[in-house]
Amino acid sequence: MRTGAEYLASLKDDRRVHVDGEVVADVAHHPAFTPIATTIAELFDIAADPESGFTRPDPETGEPINLLFTAPRSRDELTAYRTAATRWAGHTHGWVGRSPDHVGAFVAAFGAHPEAFASGERDLAANIVAYRRRVATENLYVSYAIIPPQVSRATTAHAWEGELVQVGVAEERPDGIVVRGAQMLATGGAVADEILVSCIKPLGPEDTDFALSFAVPVGAQGLKLYCRRPYAPAATSAYDYPLTTRYDETDALLVFDDVFIPWEQVFVYRDVPGLRRQFFDTGAHVLGNWQAQIRLSVKLQFLAGLARKVAAVNGVDRFPGVVEKLGELASLVSLAESAVLAAEYTAEPDEQGMWRPGSRAVYGAMGMQSELYPRVLAILRDLVGGGVLQVPSGIADMTNPETRADIDRYIQSPGATAEERVKLFKLVWDAVGSEFAGRHHQYELFYAGAPFVVKGYAYRNYDFDAPLAAVDAFLASYHVESTV
Repeated sequence: MRTGAEYLASLKDDRRVHVDGEVVADVAHHPAFTPIATTIAELFDIAADPESGFTRPDPETGEPINLLFTAPRSRDELTAYRTAATRWAGHTHGWVGRSPDHVGAFVAAFGAHPEAFASGERDLAANIVAYRRRVATENLYVSYAIIPPQVSRATTAHAWEGELVQVGVAEERPDGIVVRGAQMLATGGAVADEILVSCIKPLGPEDTDFALSFAVPVGAQGLKLYCRRPYAPAATSAYDYPLTTRYDETDALLVFDDVFIPWEQVFVYRDVPGLRRQFFDTGAHVLGNWQAQIRLSVKLQFLAGLARKVAAVNGVDRFPGVVEKLGELASLVSLAESAVLAAEYTAEPDEQGMWRPGSRAVYGAMGMQSELYPRVLAILRDLVGGGVLQVPSGIADMTNPETRADIDRYIQSPGATAEERVKLFKLVWDAVGSEFAGRHHQYELFYAGAPFVVKGYAYRNYDFDAPLAAVDAFLASYHVESTV
């Protein structure tokens, strides 16, 4: 399989990534992108290791491929998927929200259900099967942009002033289509190989020009990526910002200036119902979001470890109030962990033989993510108190002989040296208070959509019939006469 070095080499192409008014010529060697590109390269090296357990024979070719880019076909394969996804998430401690296995799961499920792509104006089933195979065999990092730009949230794209503001069909040609407009929010797009562009927001019958799903190389002519402010370049050191300097994913607005997409890269074409089929009829939405909950569970465990470490360093881990806080934290993290396992336990094969994680558990966990993550952060903030503010301004204060003596004397704990304490509290600050942390707070709130949308998934995938039947049966068991 492709190694990390091969992945990094592939980033040297014609991509137009805009940052601070400039076009980045080489993202792999730019301070805004080198850290996350290096982290992604490490993930590919883990998967390429023959001893890692990441490979399985391709069902169609027999070639060894990354199992995270294939649809699980048995309970054992589902367990192997969770194990591998946990390994990748563990390498980043859950701080990379769009690692290659996220969209990889969507593409794998798409490819396992080609019938969902055969019912529109064009039969595009063969395209998605071939694309799934290419992603797996070439071990590609695919990001996605599946949300329209926030021009108006009250209407859909057909009603917006101006032609093709949301990405849509500008021209149909015998060999493909030309697209124009914009789409968001391509997390990791600047360092991805390709981007899956579609729309998960419900569209109306008048929006057929925008009802598309296609894959585009990041270096495609006419494609521009406008990145949000990167945090890594402003980080003074890895000691001061240990998370920012490793895991700062880039979010980007994609602008398509008449970009040509060959037919073989098109999966949904002018087909509003087809947008929903690709995500939900194929099981892609539940498989991809199971991967997301695996990642979130690992991240919450890391935050719980930070909280426990802080309590121990501060010498308060036996105080009843602190134990209560740690107990609440343990409860919340355990719920996320349990939902991941429950989804695996309740998984069943669908009509195409793909094992789908239990939707009730996946969507139940997703429905609480916007509340659970802020509560975990609040507990960690409560436990760390002002400790994250009583740290030196930077690593230079730790290495300067004139200041180091004061730091050693006044910023230390009975069980930790000043260097150890400052290191820990710098890490906590990067998790709860830095710009990187603020972005993650907002990101987790809307990870799978607005909270009301995500809770709608939970509502629709919870079987209320049995609880309602129990209530009705109980109500029917007594009457006015029997209670007088």
